[in-house]
This record gives sequence, C-alpha cells and structure tokens, in this order.
Amino acid sequence: MSGPLSGLRVVEIAGMGPAPFAAMVLADLGADVLRVDRAQPSRTALPRDPRTDLLNRGRPSVALDLKHPQGVKTLLTLTERADVLIEGFRPGVAERLGFGPEVCLERNPRLVYGRMTGWGQDGPLASDPGHDINYLAVSGVLSVLGRANAPATPPANLLGDFGGGGMLLLVGVLSAVLAARSSGEGQVVDAAMVDGSALLGTFVRGFMAEGSWGPERGTNTMDTGAPFYDVFVASDGKEVAVGALEAPFYSALLEVLGLDEAELPPQRDRAGWTGLRKRIADRIASAPRDHWVARAAGTGACLSPVLSMDEAPEHPHNVARRTFVEVAGITQPAPAPRFGGTPTAVPTPPAVPGEHTRTALARWGIPEAHIDHLLDVGAAAVATHRTERTEEHGHGL
Repeated sequence: MSGPLSGLRVVEIAGMGPAPFAAMVLADLGADVLRVDRAQPSRTALPRDPRTDLLNRGRPSVALDLKHPQGVKTLLTLTERADVLIEGFRPGVAERLGFGPEVCLERNPRLVYGRMTGWGQDGPLASDPGHDINYLAVSGVLSVLGRANAPATPPANLLGDFGGGGMLLLVGVLSAVLAARSSGEGQVVDAAMVDGSALLGTFVRGFMAEGSWGPERGTNTMDTGAPFYDVFVASDGKEVAVGALEAPFYSALLEVLGLDEAELPPQRDRAGWTGLRKRIADRIASAPRDHWVARAAGTGACLSPVLSMDEAPEHPHNVARRTFVEVAGITQPAPAPRFGGTPTAVPTPPAVPGEHTRTALARWGIPEAHIDHLLDVGAAAVATHRTERTEEHGHGL
C-alpha cells in the first residue's frame, strides 16, 4: 500500500453511499481496507455490475454471512486486528447481529467504531428511513438551495450523502484514530447526515446573523440571486458559470462580454439586478459557449464552461493535474488530495463481492483450515457476479 495512511487497518461492512465513500477515500490514501460483503444475495435487490460500482474501488472483498454465528465470530476476529470498523446500518442492527460497539471494543479497546446513519444513533427520527433529500430538508440546508419563486432544488445526493455524510464520517474516524494512538482508547464515532448537512450550512448562517443573507432563496449574492454569480446559456445551448463577485473580476467580466459598466446599474444595487441579468444573459446568448471561454481566458473574469461529466476529464487543467484516471477502462476521479512525501497510487478496480474471501482472510491471519470450514458451513462464500443491496445496509433503506 502507498499513501499517508499506509499501515492503517480498516474493516468495512458493505453498504451503500456515504460509508463506502469514506472507506474508498481511506483506501485511496493508503489504508488497508477489507470490505465485508454479504455471503448470500438479497432476493429483493436489483442486480448491478460490480465493475461500475466505483465507490468499492481499491479494496478486497470477503463474503461473510453475518447472520451465521461463525460469520459473526470471524468478523469479530477481524476487528481484533483492525484499527477501524465502519458500518452503515440503522441504529441497533449491528447490536442485534452480534457485533455492536460494546462487543467489538471489549475485544479491541483501541478500535475506532465508525457508524454512518442518516438521523444519528438517537433522537425521535433515529429509526426512520430517509435519503439525502430528507436529511438536507431537516437540517435547513435544502431551504436555501434553488431559485426564487420556485421549490427548493435538491443538489443530486452530493451534499447529504457525501459532504455531510461520508466526508464527516471520514474526518471523525481519522480524528478518533489519532486520539486512540495517544490515549490507547478507541471510541464510537456517531456520524449522521443530518448533523453533517447542518454543519455545511455554517457559512450561510453567519451571513444570516449579520443580515446579509435574506430568508428568500434565490435573492442573495451566491444563491442565483446576483446576476454576476449564476449560470447562463450560450447560443449553442451549452452553459457558462459566472462567479465575478469582487469588483475587479466583475469589471473583467463586463469587458469580456463587451458591456460598458458606465451604462449599467452599479454591481451591488439589488434594485438593478433584474435589468443587469437580462443584459448579461442576452450577451452570452449571442455566441457559443467556447467563444466566451476563449475570450475570458487569463482575464480574471471568473467565467468557466459548465462541462459535462464526459467533457471534464478532457479539460486541459484536469489533464495537467491528472484529476481523473482510467481504471479497468472506466474514467474516474483520482485520489485526492495530493501528498508531497507519501503519494497515493492509482486505485484498483472494484472487487466482485467475495472475490478475495480466501486470500484476504488468510492475509488477515485466518488459518486456511478455518477458511475451508467457513465455506463448508455457509458462513463465508467466494465470489458471486453481482453487487447486492440489503434492506439493513445503507442509511435508512
């Protein structure tokens, strides 16, 4: 393994979305992450090609039946040899299956037990199902996303699942690892997407407290209210993103667009924003996207092309920084951030569930004879050819 987390051992109980994302980043950064998948396919799951489940990249997969006593016993043995365990069950499920934090920490007092849920381990909604949109809604963050005089707009599932969820789980786990290394004591990390989503809204709440962010969405400087911070459509139907907040950048934008600042309302005059928006929109609509991108290059106008997912890997800046890599024929984001002294490696492709049951268990110290026994009694399984979901895994599904 290469990367700054080389030597960190992590057991990940397979799930969906934010917990696998956190495990993926740990593996990207060099941690030895062992993914524990289901031994038996779910009868209610939709089939998915494991080769395209990119959140599972970079780590081997063993298949254990966590409803079989021998499967749970094996998992507990693995946690004795791990620094971190990550699970994304609803509250109480891990305890019911026999590998809750009390059991695991008794066996390994230094273990960091990372828990990823939507609503958290307690509270009135803890046992309720939910998705990214629900956590954003209750955190208050969804209320500020969208345009004026329109319903709130969900930002795909990027903020709740991955920003407020997986990324905060990752921060929590690594913080607890540092604490365990100094104190010798592990702990439970209770990461909830509603908490993380609320945390992402700190910036907006600060502006609200000083009176510079109003309650009506789509009317503020950075929520599409300002005509100098928005997305506009060019003549070819493609889009440009404009973020000319500061006065020098705004002046550069107007010069790129061929608009005379003296003939326009002052930049910060909200009463003139409607007319200013029309002038900017009409001008951008008069030429193709790439015309404006070329004119803006090097000017400081803060005008960028809105690239499609297919276009982004080909952008010269992304190419120069190797922001994207190709793994097993699939283009995907490279590990981030960058490290000068402990560089990361290109990740390996996602594993088929159970692909490494024999080799990975052996590498983690399970005797070959015992692995044979686990396979014989159905407590473990070798590779299937589909990625399964489960009603108990995930964040409220």
